[in-house]
Amino acid sequence: MSDLPAAKTRRPWQRVLANLRERKVLAMLLLGFSSGLPIYLVGNTLGFWMRKEGIELSTIGFLSWVGLAYTLKFLWAPVVDRTDAPGFAWLGRRRGWMLLSQIVVAAGLVGMAVVQPKGGQLLFLGLAWEHVAVFGVMAVIVAFASATQDIVIDAWRIESASNSEQLGLLTSSSALGYRTALLVTDALILLIAARVGWQVSYEIMAALMAVGVVAVVTAREPARAVAAAQAQQAPLWTPRGLFDAVVGPFVAFVREHRSGAILILVAISVYRMADFIMGPMANPFYVDLGLSEDTVGAVRGSVGLVATFFGIAAAGLVSVRWGVLVTLVVGAVLGPCSNLAFAWLAYVGPDATHFAAAMAIDNFAGGFAGTALIAYMSSLTNIGYTATQYALLSSFYAMPGKALKGLSGWAVQSLAQGRTLLEGYALFFIGTALIAIPVVILCALLIVQQRRHLRTAP
Repeated sequence: MSDLPAAKTRRPWQRVLANLRERKVLAMLLLGFSSGLPIYLVGNTLGFWMRKEGIELSTIGFLSWVGLAYTLKFLWAPVVDRTDAPGFAWLGRRRGWMLLSQIVVAAGLVGMAVVQPKGGQLLFLGLAWEHVAVFGVMAVIVAFASATQDIVIDAWRIESASNSEQLGLLTSSSALGYRTALLVTDALILLIAARVGWQVSYEIMAALMAVGVVAVVTAREPARAVAAAQAQQAPLWTPRGLFDAVVGPFVAFVREHRSGAILILVAISVYRMADFIMGPMANPFYVDLGLSEDTVGAVRGSVGLVATFFGIAAAGLVSVRWGVLVTLVVGAVLGPCSNLAFAWLAYVGPDATHFAAAMAIDNFAGGFAGTALIAYMSSLTNIGYTATQYALLSSFYAMPGKALKGLSGWAVQSLAQGRTLLEGYALFFIGTALIAIPVVILCALLIVQQRRHLRTAP
């Protein structure tokens, strides 16, 4: 008679099916959707709306800097890691912060819908304010709350996994929900806006944050998060507690990865740089190319959806067969294909078939590279510092690209001098694609580093 637990004697496919039936997997799918919903609403889709209102490309590019909230979230991640959400402590530390951030995101989106990106001034609190300035403040609020939600959702995902197999499943579920939300805010919203206007569209997106609330109710507080919170001996407001919350995650990361820590951070920081720099100009490009909201929304919601799912699935298969680092290399090669596809589209013009081909390449590459990077970063964290360390890693991966993307509109306008505007777009997209060269080299060095570590490990 075997003494092994039943879970250990199951075949791999039986364990996967058992994991799929767990409540945490459904909660992760919904939380992934809630996490992905706001990001384009203060980013690429916002650019489409602003361009439709006649806002200049340089202003659109500068306003994209509101996305720096996602890059700087490691600054307040220690607070999320070590304290309970005000007024929501009864839900637990992770779920309480989730619900609070979701409420603020929804309120901010309603504020953006009411203000709208118009020229002229707006009377508020007895003072005259520029419409675009007030609109930008609302976008900053949404971005800050959304980044806070990402901090705690990522921590919940890592802490809820009981083993590496389940972490992979939760990561895939999160990616599926996240990419679905991106398609909703990148495609479906355009179809809605074409019929009922942008104001109502943003109000509908605010209502969809209720998906995240359902997830919070469905989810359970991770046992490992509760144990880590109980083990914290010094409160955050004491010198020792502050040191452990702010410096502790960095010390633990360097101790774990030693001399390879710098290489890891550099590779992560440039991995998706090409996408970030190109991002603010994608939707203005569609407008200047002459594509309608209906065309863009229909192609993104059909071809884009299928290509995204194939990209996520392909990343999972490559990761299982050859490992996460090999998947990173493949993603580094595929990622800039999006940029080259956009450059090709600028030259061939607004043909629906050409646009569908470019969207297929863009969404497949994005789904593949994004899933590969998330899985890799998730494997690098330590329990007890989950929220802060993952926020640090995800901030490093976004920091250079988001710092530079604010200049994207200026870059296109500069490249278009003496040329047509579409030629300026094409040169810009080609230039961003060249960033792939150092990224592939850095990922290859990560593989070399891993093999050297395995050879020297006792």
